[in-house]
Amino acid sequence: MNSLVPPALSLYVHIPWCVQKCPYCDFNSHALKTEIPEQDYIAALLEDLDRDIERYQLTLHPRLLHSIFIGGGTPSLISASGIKTLLNGIEQRLPFKPGIEITMEANPGTVEAERFHGYQQAGITRISIGVQSFEQEKLQRLGRIHGQDEAVFAANLAHQIGLKSFNLDLMHGLPDQSVEEALADLEKAIELAPPHLSWYQLTIEPNTMFYYKTPTLPDDDELWDIFELGHQKLAAAGYQQYEISGYSKPGYQCQHNLNYWRFGDYLGIGCGAHGKLSFSDGRIVRTTKVKHPRGYLAAYQNMVKPYLDHENMVPYEDRPFEFFMNRFRLMEPCPKQDFIDTTGLPLSSIAETIDWAIDMKYLVESPTHWQITEKGKLFLNDLLEAFMAEDDDNTDGNDVSTQ
Repeated sequence: MNSLVPPALSLYVHIPWCVQKCPYCDFNSHALKTEIPEQDYIAALLEDLDRDIERYQLTLHPRLLHSIFIGGGTPSLISASGIKTLLNGIEQRLPFKPGIEITMEANPGTVEAERFHGYQQAGITRISIGVQSFEQEKLQRLGRIHGQDEAVFAANLAHQIGLKSFNLDLMHGLPDQSVEEALADLEKAIELAPPHLSWYQLTIEPNTMFYYKTPTLPDDDELWDIFELGHQKLAAAGYQQYEISGYSKPGYQCQHNLNYWRFGDYLGIGCGAHGKLSFSDGRIVRTTKVKHPRGYLAAYQNMVKPYLDHENMVPYEDRPFEFFMNRFRLMEPCPKQDFIDTTGLPLSSIAETIDWAIDMKYLVESPTHWQITEKGKLFLNDLLEAFMAEDDDNTDGNDVSTQ
């Protein structure tokens, strides 16, 4: 096997609290019952990062931090001064790449939107605003606590304060949503001219309120019409689709998400956060942190308890699937050398499956790149399942769990 070329390193920070749990949400979020223990949680996040740095000897092999994404939950429930303390603490531990992208998710409530300038002063360069819909009835069905006016205000404010970029998060395929309603939502988002739009279909996930009491959703024909007509509107407005649900004006792609989909590395700190780290000796390690805020904060209050809940080594036979599951979300061609560098595998290990995918017209290739076709996007699950069948048999994965 080849040694690995460690890719770009990002950091994901999870803030688990929100005002109320939305019925479609399967993220690790917890409705707020008391005040956020802001100071303790930020101190815990930095201590969690310290332990990762020590455990994976990151000071011995320094890597510039490529991007930071603060997600949730609702991170904008944390004060601007708290975010500043957090970002200063991170930078003291890991050197930032010049021009680092630092994104924070925010709800478009007026009170939170007015904090945007404070977040920018704290170091945030990009805000992702969770609009979801501009239609009041749909917002109520989704359990959102903001209205259309607040969403418009938040987007306009993001323009006014001069953020390097911002994103509007918009969903389609909502309960009882017509094609016309979905396109009207999209048109409203386009009118607000965000540099980046995340536009994706509502899916019903297990362990959500919608899963146990499923609302009436648009049928497959309506969903296709929404996607096809919406894609045309986005293209006409100058947005380029660079990822399955990611659209941006030229030069405004989300660098953090690109690093995910390019099979890059990322540390994950905070409740339930996931991480992935590659090492030059060929190891790829995936981590998961303690999920519940009570247990996570107990690790801070009692040094005996770990923040790490689970760690496992990714075996060689799983790497083709993991690599292409990420890469095929992107519209850009995939360099063959990236597969070698980030999986440690030779091209010969997947040659048979690649040939099959080309014969099926799921992929086309050049001497240096692979490109997924329109047919490949339609049959993506079949394409990815073929890579699951690859079996290298050279290395077994090791599981290490701590409670």
